[in-house]
Amino acid sequence: MPNVLFAGTDENWNTYKSLIPEALKARGVSAVFSRSLPPEAVDYIVYSPLGPVQDFSPFSRLKAVLSLWAGVERIVGNTTLKAPLCRMVDSGLKKGMAEWVAGHSLRYHLGMDAHIVNPNSEWRSGTAPPLADDRTIGILGLGELGQACAEALNCLGFNVMGWSRNLKTIEDIECYAGDDGLTTLLARCEILVLLLPQTPETTHILNAKTLTQMPKGARILNPGRGPLIDDNALIKVLDSGHISHATLDVFTNEPLPRSHPYWAHPHVTVTPHIASETRPKTAAKIVADNVAHGESGKPFLYQVDRGLGY
Repeated sequence: MPNVLFAGTDENWNTYKSLIPEALKARGVSAVFSRSLPPEAVDYIVYSPLGPVQDFSPFSRLKAVLSLWAGVERIVGNTTLKAPLCRMVDSGLKKGMAEWVAGHSLRYHLGMDAHIVNPNSEWRSGTAPPLADDRTIGILGLGELGQACAEALNCLGFNVMGWSRNLKTIEDIECYAGDDGLTTLLARCEILVLLLPQTPETTHILNAKTLTQMPKGARILNPGRGPLIDDNALIKVLDSGHISHATLDVFTNEPLPRSHPYWAHPHVTVTPHIASETRPKTAAKIVADNVAHGESGKPFLYQVDRGLGY
């Protein structure tokens, strides 16, 4: 019988203390699930970066760390962790992200702001938007979340392009990779969605050079990771009008400081890291699936490549 240690916050524990045992039972897995276990007896750790475990060296028989977060940048470089690390990808997380991206893409596409914010009560006729199949949206990052967003935007009729570290083949998506591929995508997309993981290679992937490769008047959505954008460079292209608007859900420092210029910038929309989040019921099922996989010798789901950082 495996021992599963819950290494999360008090709030996490109150949420998951019944959901994970129920999910394990539904998969026919008998396990001890607790917040308090001797390190040498632990087989699996259900992990949150905000939880109590930072040093994994005492966990001598650890089979896997099962993160409750989609992002693993806070743990992937931890040299005390030798066991497999699995990130969280659950159906609720994907659906939530696809809905946020589709909603804000439609906001830009339909020009909703001109009518929602109209203090002078102007009758702005003759400004009907093009149809979706005349609008190109680019997605940086074609992992589970990026592909879910691409599918949702495709269903709405947009022309969808995607870029990833390695070239992928996805039905109905123009896929690119590499520096030349990034340049090609940026030059064509009117709306850009950032869903890359945070790694040294992706930090400030949108910078003074790449931002000016986008068409004049393009818009940006960032529900991925704050450090993907060079903030100073983005503010400059927003001030110049080259980028017409940015909707940002994630930031290098969170909560976003009240003094940050994004708050007052007329061409920035700030949302407080709400684009999507792990849904406990579906997340508990992924945790249970991975424990079941580990106990039966099957490959773990969503295992992180420590060399790539995601």
